[in-house]
Amino acid sequence: MTLKTTKEILDFLNKEYEGDKRVRGMKALNLCKELELERMKEIETIKEYFDKLLGIVNNVKLLGTDFSDSRIVQKLLIAILERFETTILSLENMKDPSTIILAELLNAL
Repeated sequence: MTLKTTKEILDFLNKEYEGDKRVRGMKALNLCKELELERMKEIETIKEYFDKLLGIVNNVKLLGTDFSDSRIVQKLLIAILERFETTILSLENMKDPSTIILAELLNAL
């Protein structure tokens, strides 16, 4: 095997280590499933939980799948612990949940 150009080498490495579109799609699907099943633990802080979610989301994006911030906001609103319930309810009363941006939610929590 002789790869002559930088592009040929890059294409080879991408295929070798990331797989083809089907493999990347399956990896992204598994990561999305992992994200959906992820729940905040009692001992976790909001920052730790958010960092864990963001790590999964970044891996999904690296595989070429779009992932919006609004989806992360929805995940946080659903999966965080009951001790943050009053903060979430007051935030939802002030704003439409679909318009809450990620930074705003993190600052409120």
